[in-house]
Amino acid sequence: MVSKVIIHPKYAKALDGIESYSHLFVIFYMHKVLLSETRVFKVHPRGRTDLEKVGVFATRNRNRPNPIGLAVVEILERRGNSLKVRGLDALDGTPVLDIKPYDPIDVKTNIRVPKWWHKLRSTIKS
Repeated sequence: MVSKVIIHPKYAKALDGIESYSHLFVIFYMHKVLLSETRVFKVHPRGRTDLEKVGVFATRNRNRPNPIGLAVVEILERRGNSLKVRGLDALDGTPVLDIKPYDPIDVKTNIRVPKWWHKLRSTIKS
């Protein structure tokens, strides 16, 4: 999915040099997530009831104590205070809190994931 991230014009100069990167972290506020008075602290990963419930911080579930989203996106183009990106899983009009470049120091190898992740991954088509 291709999206446009528009930065307030007074911050346009803060984007100078960003097009030298291929990818960015976009941190955003999930302003349309309905926060209920009843907090849910355990969920089925990706809503899959065949997987055991785990703590919400051990998932990427959108219903969080603080609805802050994070996405790694590919930069396709920059024009002034606007970025065209691929991979942003946010709704139109979602407030962007910050943008940070994604660079080789962010790439980790030999990471550990829980057993349920492998079960989930085996059922997702690439």
